[in-house]
Amino acid sequence: MGGWEGNTLWLCGLLFVSLTGAQGLSHFPEHFVVAKRNDANPVTLTCRTEDPGAVTWKFHGEALEDVHLEDNAQQHGHHLALSEVDTPMLGEYSCWRGTEMLSSTFLLLRADGEEESDSPSFSCWAKSYDCTFSCEWSHRDYTAVRLGLGRDCTEARKSCRWISGHRLEDGTFHWELSHPVSRYAEESTMLELTAEAIVHLSVARTTQRFYLRDIVKPDSPQIVTCQEGEDNLNVTVAPPPSWSTPHSFFSLEHQIEYILKDDGRKEYSSFVLLPKGVSQLRVRSRDSLVLSAWSEWTDWKNVITGKKSRCKCKNAATSCCPELPSGFLDNCKKRRKNKRKKH
Repeated sequence: MGGWEGNTLWLCGLLFVSLTGAQGLSHFPEHFVVAKRNDANPVTLTCRTEDPGAVTWKFHGEALEDVHLEDNAQQHGHHLALSEVDTPMLGEYSCWRGTEMLSSTFLLLRADGEEESDSPSFSCWAKSYDCTFSCEWSHRDYTAVRLGLGRDCTEARKSCRWISGHRLEDGTFHWELSHPVSRYAEESTMLELTAEAIVHLSVARTTQRFYLRDIVKPDSPQIVTCQEGEDNLNVTVAPPPSWSTPHSFFSLEHQIEYILKDDGRKEYSSFVLLPKGVSQLRVRSRDSLVLSAWSEWTDWKNVITGKKSRCKCKNAATSCCPELPSGFLDNCKKRRKNKRKKH
């Protein structure tokens, strides 16, 4: 057989076996080794068995000679050395004794250009200074992603506790993670968060370092009441339920955007006292001490003032009203029913 024909058969055999097992891993294998493309140093796989007897290696269940890997694979007892690793050689290698599979290891490839500046990134945020924060990986080509917090994961130690991401319908991965930072103490050490992600049997790896305070973004606040005085409108704003307590210690500052009835002009205020004549308003908040990221704006609310308009306050989700006496809205319903009966 000529050299060209032999190379073609070797490549086709590898491609066939690789494609049958490389449709994308949906999780990280329990045992895997990451190789560099065309590295001069061989990659060694080890059969995990205490029995010293002879073993046979297979690639995706096929004998190595049947997929023409013998030129790139050298067996030394329980060890298999693979040289010049490239894409067709990636996948599952298993060691056997007769018909019994003793162990298996996936050979994966380090993603090209895996420098931190080139690697895909993830974003994290915290709703408060409590014990958890959230992260998201938005690169949809990856089929499995996991995160690990701490130096053990940054340095790829076996003691790292990896957490696999929950994949959402839009293809993004999401995590809820715990952290060791005390919410009352001043942060002196950054959190180190490492991500590993698989795409087409290649592994990308990236690490981010940040203080918890730098990722805090409160949920939208609650607009409680709009009380009209003689010269102004007093807006009561409460922190979101997810914000850290006590609120006297974890204080928020608010920004109000409002629309004036007379000319429809939009204005902003950092104070809860607004001029009279506001038709609509919405609010956002942030940590007043470290000046965190602003929360998302609340929905717009219609400002209800005047005694004759207070019965319009039945929908608290769309209306900002003064504090009403107990049973006031029930009386409004009764009056509406009585009017219908008269007509």
